[in-house]
Amino acid sequence: MAEKLCPKVILEGTRLTLKTEIAFALNEHPRVVGPRKYRYHSPLISAEWCAFTNFPWGRGLINFDPDEEALAMETYRTWVHLFELQRYYSWIVDRFHLSTIMYQWMTYHKKYDFDWLEERLLSLNFRLVFCTRSAESFQTARAERLKISGNPAQYDDLGKFMAEQAYMRELVAASRLPSVEVDVSDNDVTHAAAAIADWLQESSGLYMPD
Repeated sequence: MAEKLCPKVILEGTRLTLKTEIAFALNEHPRVVGPRKYRYHSPLISAEWCAFTNFPWGRGLINFDPDEEALAMETYRTWVHLFELQRYYSWIVDRFHLSTIMYQWMTYHKKYDFDWLEERLLSLNFRLVFCTRSAESFQTARAERLKISGNPAQYDDLGKFMAEQAYMRELVAASRLPSVEVDVSDNDVTHAAAAIADWLQESSGLYMPD
């Protein structure tokens, strides 16, 4: 019997870096999840879900208000406990704790310590993918996103995105999780997914050791 593929990947980066598109591509990539003869439910989750408020583009696990801190931390504890209960399953996460650290520091100047979370993620063989793009490519990416966005105002300040990317690079470098940086300046999702699949294979990130 072949080894069971159960990669665990967290995609991080600022907006316009194609994280969601890459997440979907990875979740159907035959070298990441195996060949699929039919489509079924995808193990995709995101800290970007605005699940703390009952209106669109509200608050959630990344952009929670200070008085929602306990709710956010309990949500993180719940997610990692679920991962631990289902350790032999593939999980693809579109933004997670580094996005929370970044937002909360840049918005409220409060630094959250997620060492406890990373220790538990590390034991589950989670991998971190940092999606980036060049400064000059943000404008083109913004123009494409505005064609479909229901909340275009969030893309007004490209300088903020570049500042977030610079800070995120520091957070990735300080993380305990194995990581790789993927440049999406060419907007080639297929190429990015293939590069991540290569890295997962090379870094023993496709299987869960017993």
